[in-house]
Amino acid sequence: MESNVQFVKTLLKYTFGLVPIVAGLDKFTNILTNWSQYLSESMVAMLPFEPSVFMMIVGVIEIVAGVLVFTKTKFGAYLVSLWLVLIALTLILSGSYLDVAVRDIVMAIGAFSLAKLSEVKTSN
Repeated sequence: MESNVQFVKTLLKYTFGLVPIVAGLDKFTNILTNWSQYLSESMVAMLPFEPSVFMMIVGVIEIVAGVLVFTKTKFGAYLVSLWLVLIALTLILSGSYLDVAVRDIVMAIGAFSLAKLSEVKTSN
């Protein structure tokens, strides 16, 4: 049983380490998608700079969060979980991209699960 738990923990660690890093890097290239499209018009109106600059700042935060999952797993996983919830809430409040919001909530639960698994001491 313990090896299964360790396998799941490792799988989640790589998932929530790599995905934020890749998504963060893509904020600079927009290969996967045009990330600025996810910003509501009201949010864009509040920004003191271009939406693309905001998304690059988001990208840096996501890269750091992904690296933290690899280096300080428990803290990084809680950070990624919180970040995903905040993104989902922003999308829900804007009333758009609700499908993405639901996926982000599900991913946040996975990241939270990694954080909780990281609190468990193994006998290894």
